[in-house]
Amino acid sequence: MMKIWNKVVEEGVAFPQEVCLDPDSAAEFFSAQTVSAVAEEDGVIYGLYILHPNNVGRCGHISNASFAVSRESRGKHIGELLVKDCISSAGKNGFGILQFNAVVESNIHARHLYERLGFRQLGVIPDGFRMKDGHFENICPYYIKL
Repeated sequence: MMKIWNKVVEEGVAFPQEVCLDPDSAAEFFSAQTVSAVAEEDGVIYGLYILHPNNVGRCGHISNASFAVSRESRGKHIGELLVKDCISSAGKNGFGILQFNAVVESNIHARHLYERLGFRQLGVIPDGFRMKDGHFENICPYYIKL
């Protein structure tokens, strides 16, 4: 899980994190989530997601998630399986909404997937994401009622 997560962090085009996880911080990070799930077969992990509250108190019914698929597994619909499982997990864990806060506008494959699965775009946050090379891109928050 840590390896796949860190590759996405290193790519610098999807996750807001800039620091990679080490074994200790990874164990703490993944265990702190409401759900940490993987897509695996025969002991090989192809992708993962984390699910947790987006906020607290009166907004605690809104969940948030992040997804990572290994570079070698992209294009094999692993992301779709993970998002569908995440939607189910969010409902089972008592959340009423699943929201993605920072979908980079140029991440067309993710955006098309979310829209195909019934997510709605909330708007656009201009220059909300700093790419690895330093330029800024818009982010497009998405949500779905569960």
